[in-house]
Amino acid sequence: MLKTAAAALYRKNSNFLQGLRLLHKMSDQDLAKIALVDIDEKGIFKYILIRVTGKETADGTEPSKLVVRGYADCEWHADIYERTQGTIKGTGLDTECLGGGRIEHNPEKKYLKVYGHSTGYGKADHAESKRVLLTKYKNYEIETSDEGY
Repeated sequence: MLKTAAAALYRKNSNFLQGLRLLHKMSDQDLAKIALVDIDEKGIFKYILIRVTGKETADGTEPSKLVVRGYADCEWHADIYERTQGTIKGTGLDTECLGGGRIEHNPEKKYLKVYGHSTGYGKADHAESKRVLLTKYKNYEIETSDEGY
């Protein structure tokens, strides 16, 4: 009887662990689908730096990545964050806004300037934002500055 109970418990735990692995795999896949950069094609607009985090793994770590979002049609940094949260909603991923600023995007000159701050979220780490932007805009000159609004 003890063997039968142990076997049933093992099957139950095994199925549970398989389910956890599947959820973790789905979280990783969802995280991989999130674009690192989504900004307007040209102009001067507000932007935010966001950390997107997946589910905690068995070893206690949380997979995450930084993403940059910026849109001219968003009046406030919070509008950008709400739009981003809306696209991520339902994936099981979490988001955290790390700060904001402005981006000047001139595609003719292959130039981006990352500067300023967000009144609501504070100043983003523009160096980190530049690193993320370089994943998409490899041939661009990207300048950062703490000056300006």
